[in-house]
Amino acid sequence: MLKERYPLYLANRPVVGTEELPVVDKYSGFTAAHVPIADRPMIDRAIAAAAAAVAPMRKLSPYERKAVLEHCVARFEERRDELALALCTEAGKPIRDARGEVTRLIDTFQVAAEEALRVDGEALTLAISPRAAGYRGFTKRVPIGACSFITPFNFPLNLVAHKVAPAIAAGCPFVLKPSERTPIGALIIGEILAETDLPIGAFSIINCRIADAAPFTEDPRLALLSFTGSAKVGWALRARAGRKKVVLELGGNAACIIDEDQGGKLDAIAERLVFGAFYQSGQSCISVQRIFVHEQLYAPLRDRLVARTRELRAGDPEDEATFIGPMIDEPAAVRLEGWIAQAVRRGARVLTGGGRKGATLEATVLEGVPDDEPLSAEEAFGPVAVLEKFSDFDAALQRVNDSQYGLQAGVFTDSLPHTLAAWDELEVGGVVVGDVPSFRVDNMPYGGVKGSGIGREGVRWAIQDMTEERLLVVRG
Repeated sequence: MLKERYPLYLANRPVVGTEELPVVDKYSGFTAAHVPIADRPMIDRAIAAAAAAVAPMRKLSPYERKAVLEHCVARFEERRDELALALCTEAGKPIRDARGEVTRLIDTFQVAAEEALRVDGEALTLAISPRAAGYRGFTKRVPIGACSFITPFNFPLNLVAHKVAPAIAAGCPFVLKPSERTPIGALIIGEILAETDLPIGAFSIINCRIADAAPFTEDPRLALLSFTGSAKVGWALRARAGRKKVVLELGGNAACIIDEDQGGKLDAIAERLVFGAFYQSGQSCISVQRIFVHEQLYAPLRDRLVARTRELRAGDPEDEATFIGPMIDEPAAVRLEGWIAQAVRRGARVLTGGGRKGATLEATVLEGVPDDEPLSAEEAFGPVAVLEKFSDFDAALQRVNDSQYGLQAGVFTDSLPHTLAAWDELEVGGVVVGDVPSFRVDNMPYGGVKGSGIGREGVRWAIQDMTEERLLVVRG
């Protein structure tokens, strides 16, 4: 069972406020819990505490940072069921997906515990000419300072973990603003961090109104802003961030190519496409949205994909048989329902789905969607996939690139030349061959190009962003 109320965490300590935010069960629509709302003075105290904790955090030894992360891993294991229920309730995530995200939370903290011992430097050869004879160079990585993290609603545990765990491994204090729609998972992480011996001020996890959130971006005491969310908001925050380093993990309209040599694998490919397009109701920035199929395989794959999609069960996220749960709220489902209707008015054909009941939108497959329709050109962020045929592989690569986004792409092919061509030509942060672009493991570099962001997540790469290289030159 969830608690009736959860505190915020200000400088490692639980606090309550004068106002509360109701957290809604996304399936029932009823209030599931309450959390406090931080005001501007509380946000300022959190940032001041993080700034004061920069030196104590920097002085933590690698084994001390590792111990904190390992404590979290152990406690997450003990509270698996509670964490999964929180996801199921506050995010409307089907329980099987919720359990999977708890596993990824644990994986991310475990990887960070290991990486905490590998924040290393190198020795440099400086004697490149007679004038540098006798000089030696060394580098080490040092924490960048206090960090600001802003996370979205769709992965309330794992996307928080990808900021918090690397920060601890790197030795950076932080302030975190979780999504006001899904704050409980982050606050449970805060409760577990509060059990450790982290220096006072090492972390604050606070909800606030958007109108009060400017210091997370603009306060000069913060050395880094790491934001995951929509492209529109992310680029606007970067413009206001001043001199601090900014890492953005933004949206996408991920594409998948099915090459002409895949005729013997269509059943398995259809299964993966259904998963990639519709897991967690398509609310993932690497959800399969655009599917390009070789013309020789188009009809048989389309038929398999439609049939498999129709088998998906929508309903209560706590039901083990449910695959499609509610979107984050009814307005999100209404928006996407409108995009579908708009595409149909311009000649698109709904092959299956398209219906809506409250916040739950049916898994939907379309064909014939014009390129400039939002369902193709924008990020749908819901359970919708668009089919298109191609005859030339190079032209299919160009169709994938014909997008303002570039996060990940999937390619089903057995051709080594086509694999290498995709890796060379696709303007994305990652190419996944033999699977959907929705694949992610938490120790790999993850991020995008173009409108999909700047920088990379994945624990080791996040640590690089949260540290700076410092040079030592010794004249012998």
